[in-house]
Amino acid sequence: MFTKNKYLNKNTAFKLIAYAVVIGMFWLKMNYIQSNIFTLNVENSNEASILAFNPLSSIFLIFGIGILLGGRRGMLVSYILGSLLLYVNILFYREYNDFITIPMLNQVANLAGMGGSIQTILEFSDILLFVDVLIAAFLLFYLKPQRLTSFTPKRREGIILAIIAIPLFMVNLQWAEQERTDLLERTFDRNMLVKYIGLINYHVYDAVLQGKTEMKKTLADSNELVPVINYMNENKQEDSDRLEGVAEGKNVILLSLESTQTFVVDNKLHGEELTPYFNDLKEEGIYFDNFYHQVKQGRTSDSEFLLANSMYPLNRGAVFFTHSGNEYEGLPSLLSENGYFTNVMHANDKTFWNRNVMYDSLGYDEFFSKEDYEVTPEKSHGWGYLDEYFFSDSLNKMKEMDKPFYSKLITLTNHYPFSLPEEEKFIEEGETSSGTLNRYFQTIRYQDEALKQFVEEFKQSELYDNTILVIYGDHFGISENHQEAMGEYLGKEINDYEQFQLQRVPMLIYGKGIEAEKNHTVGGQVDLRPTLTNLLGIEDSNPVQFGNDLLDKDRRELMITRDGDFASDEYVGIQGVCYDRETGEEVEADSCEPGFEAAQEELSVSDSVIYGDLLRYLDETEMVDTKGKQNKEE
Repeated sequence: MFTKNKYLNKNTAFKLIAYAVVIGMFWLKMNYIQSNIFTLNVENSNEASILAFNPLSSIFLIFGIGILLGGRRGMLVSYILGSLLLYVNILFYREYNDFITIPMLNQVANLAGMGGSIQTILEFSDILLFVDVLIAAFLLFYLKPQRLTSFTPKRREGIILAIIAIPLFMVNLQWAEQERTDLLERTFDRNMLVKYIGLINYHVYDAVLQGKTEMKKTLADSNELVPVINYMNENKQEDSDRLEGVAEGKNVILLSLESTQTFVVDNKLHGEELTPYFNDLKEEGIYFDNFYHQVKQGRTSDSEFLLANSMYPLNRGAVFFTHSGNEYEGLPSLLSENGYFTNVMHANDKTFWNRNVMYDSLGYDEFFSKEDYEVTPEKSHGWGYLDEYFFSDSLNKMKEMDKPFYSKLITLTNHYPFSLPEEEKFIEEGETSSGTLNRYFQTIRYQDEALKQFVEEFKQSELYDNTILVIYGDHFGISENHQEAMGEYLGKEINDYEQFQLQRVPMLIYGKGIEAEKNHTVGGQVDLRPTLTNLLGIEDSNPVQFGNDLLDKDRRELMITRDGDFASDEYVGIQGVCYDRETGEEVEADSCEPGFEAAQEELSVSDSVIYGDLLRYLDETEMVDTKGKQNKEE
């Protein structure tokens, strides 16, 4: 029989108060982190209310599960694990301005090579983020011990809390979708997901997405490649004959410059040029000033993937880890078939970013890694081998290679946290509010000096007459977390349009026989492969490529980012907002609708190829031409 004293007594009240305080502390913690540490761009009071409400469902869920499995101890374990999850995301966000995904957890091996970066993003004040854990432990185990015999959470209480989480989440989701329809379809925008459903709920949803991803390859068959080929045929452009074969039979040296953005080109600090050598060099080759990086969580490895396959990287994780075992029709494999000795030079560990596995999948003949260089402490700093020594050693290796060769060099020194030995600093630090940006100027200036040494030695070598040099930035170095400081340096407000434009990276094609020009076409890293094969006069039989020759005057000028944003010859589209590309002025949203639709379709098609490992079916797939007729691939 129900009695008031049985259910509503002092011990029960103590238990409920302890529950409320522990849950309340964790809610305050999540609310503070989401509102103050992450940059979620809350635009109105309704979004602020959603942001404050969304932690509740996940808190009830994790504490309910904790109580169900382990009573008070389970509740404390849930508190500790939840706090660690929040903190790991804080560290990741400081470094990448993004949230962790399950595929990124496969890359923990990279942590061994990130010691300097991790130390830089740790802050002494982070200790305060764990004070509440001690308070929770005190409340659950040490406050008035005589009452603890009665404070024994029961399984049904854990179940009740977990069940309450369901309607809380449904209210949260319905409320959020009033602000952003089809929210859960916008998986490319993790900031938006966290803003509307909360960090822990985002991780639960990410686990659901990962499960779906794992099933895609298992269930894929050759029929799924047919619509891909059909899409490619419908959007295919005729090969350009401009400069076609101008570098036929020549060696190719491709320099991937770490964290190098276009804003440093032709710019100064303290009255001194940041890239004086590159500023002059670009006047001697074909320089592209509207060339963007298109990477996501894989950073440098994503830029490598774009180059090798003319496909887009994934939105979650890095293809180099998640799908290194796929079958690819890589550019290195194509060049090897045409008599080239294909190789990569990168003075880092072979296993970093799983390169030793992925390079085999892409068809490289050889990988010159850290063990192939004379790396000493005197020649190293920060991330490893200083660029000047790396360039010199690599050039010596190329002089001895079989010809023709294709060599891709990946630099290290201009890497976060952007530190240098004192004797290698050619310019004083910047004077902005960001130490990261201030140091970045110095490593950029050092990189330019190392580049000068390399190119001048290259010009004096026997390679010069029969080699083309391609130089491009792999991804941004300064994230949007430093917008205020970037605005101080550039002397203007960094809004969404300006931040988008900062994603341009330098791109230069240089060599004997290449006439100088400044090319304004809008393009990105996905366009590198078709540009190179055209210059080399090599027929590329791979039908699944999304890029177009940058030298083709009639090319489609559409650069698509992994977030679904785009730049065209007329517009820049960012998260549903449309800007005039030349002026940066906001224009009618309808003007950008075709661009957004094209971006979503193209990214979806590219993803389907990777997730399903569809290129393994190329030899057995019925091709669909642009007239809709099916022809068996011969």
